[in-house]
Amino acid sequence: DKRAVEKDQVIFHDVAYVEAKPHAKGLTVSVSLTDFGVFYSQGDIDAMTAAMKNRSTRIQVDRGQVWKVAKDKDGIVTRDQLTRHWTDWIDYWAVDFNFESKCELVTITDAQGGERQAWTGGYIFENEWQSFRTRRDRSLELVSAEHDYGANGRYKIAVKVIDIFGNDTTKVFEVNV
Repeated sequence: DKRAVEKDQVIFHDVAYVEAKPHAKGLTVSVSLTDFGVFYSQGDIDAMTAAMKNRSTRIQVDRGQVWKVAKDKDGIVTRDQLTRHWTDWIDYWAVDFNFESKCELVTITDAQGGERQAWTGGYIFENEWQSFRTRRDRSLELVSAEHDYGANGRYKIAVKVIDIFGNDTTKVFEVNV
């Protein structure tokens, strides 16, 4: 809705980046997640702090960091950084060890009611391994399980990261086994 965008009710986040590295031994490959970065900002943290009432607390995202901002009864403001490491941003990550093995197809219906399938030009991400946080277990594995390809060749691996706000970022790279 154009009106919502004009009123700053819609926020478009900057693109995040993900770095991952394959580890090949013969026909077996595992993937390590090595870096993830975001640059989100909700707005001016100083303006938000000035508008806060005494005895209030807010969570604010500023330049890729999450802050807990509190104003005590005397109006003294404290800021505690909640994200300390790049892994704090990750809620879930997954690996598709053979990306581009499954084409994304759509069904097209013509005017006479006939149907045909057409390739969109994209591929379906098939989750073959994942690590995710739960409310009780906040740990996150940074190295995937090993995947055996069964035959020499060049394969495309896709790594998908879902951040703590539900935004996803995908990186695709090739590996020779």
